Amino acid sequence: MQFLVNAEGGLTTAGYAVSIVAAVILFLAAVFIAGKVSGRKQMGAKQLAFCAMAIALGFVTSYLKVFPMPFGGSITLFSMLFIVLPAYWYGPKTGILVGFTYGILQFLQEPYVLSLFQVCCDYFLAFAALGAAGFFAKSRNGLVKGYILGVFLRGVFHVLGGYLYWMDYMPDNFPQALAFAYPIIYNYSYLLAEGAITVILLSLPPVKKALEQVKTLAR
Repeated sequence: MQFLVNAEGGLTTAGYAVSIVAAVILFLAAVFIAGKVSGRKQMGAKQLAFCAMAIALGFVTSYLKVFPMPFGGSITLFSMLFIVLPAYWYGPKTGILVGFTYGILQFLQEPYVLSLFQVCCDYFLAFAALGAAGFFAKSRNGLVKGYILGVFLRGVFHVLGGYLYWMDYMPDNFPQALAFAYPIIYNYSYLLAEGAITVILLSLPPVKKALEQVKTLAR
């Protein structure tokens, strides 16, 4: 397995390739299982391709960390945006499925296990929550509104896990008067920082136009 990870602990080119293939397989498996359980029509080939591409881009950019946090989480190069996009293209059900699949991949990437519920909060539910962006898919400025909602809801699950499992990791020099807010401050510090940068990007006319064209292609 050494050819997948370099000396600094990051992925090699082969590691990225294997991880992306794993992401696509996970997503296809999730779609297949969801279709069997619900009995509904499977996604079309184009929809599957665009969702798989979004997961792959989200995974790669999650490694491009602008500022890593000491106890998990980081400001990345727009990784959350790539997971929100399928929700904007296809609605909340597809978005939640994409986010859940991405959460599994994040867990496989950097697993940290304290309990089953902690894993669900920090990985599966937190990233699935990004798919709630799809509730604004048909509204004006829906991508920005949905992105903000998704980021907020992702934070809710991280904060819940923080209160239940991570309070012991609070630094000794953290103000005791604000101890009750430590999980909120910790988690939303990096989520809101990346969120603000992303919203600024999405507000640029050329970017808005390009993403609308991508949405048209994805439909």
